[in-house]
Amino acid sequence: MKRLFGNLFVIALVAAVVSFFAAPAVAFFAIRSAADANDAAGLERLVDYPAVRQSLRPQLSGNPAALAPAPSFLEDPIGAVRRQLEPAVAGAPNPDVYLTPAALSALSRGEGRYASQRTGPATGTEAADPMPKPVFWGVNRARMTVTDDGGSATVFTFERKGPFEWKLVHIGLPDGVSPAENRPAVPPVVSVGSSGVKGG
Repeated sequence: MKRLFGNLFVIALVAAVVSFFAAPAVAFFAIRSAADANDAAGLERLVDYPAVRQSLRPQLSGNPAALAPAPSFLEDPIGAVRRQLEPAVAGAPNPDVYLTPAALSALSRGEGRYASQRTGPATGTEAADPMPKPVFWGVNRARMTVTDDGGSATVFTFERKGPFEWKLVHIGLPDGVSPAENRPAVPPVVSVGSSGVKGG
């Protein structure tokens, strides 16, 4: 009987340890699933919207310092407070375009900056489910990337909020310019001389 209880205890302990370290990956796939189902309540439990919004603002305004996830208060209290107080840059794209269920679903599939153009769920080949790649796994923070066909990586940073509860706190977009920021080229000015011949 003691051996049975001992074996059950070991199994329970191993299961708890595996669950403890697998929880960030579970949270990632839960976000993808909730986004696909347009489950706003589910996403609210999985995404720290103020933190993610704050992480996106400087990236959309062209601030290279935003490529690194925001420091935690315990690791760098001054840096954490400074990032929270950073004002939004006037004219910068609204980060909320990346926080709709459709955009979060697209981000989880590696669509990067183009995720902001998603208005509905992906269909057909667009609905591929690429596996995230872990790039950092700690006790209180985990980071995963999803890479598109061109090699551009979208980084998801999760932070522990409880023994088995993790929330998305930072999204690192790939380098480049968001589609919403693209501006049409200005056509050259064409003047007409007195002879009627157009000149540049």
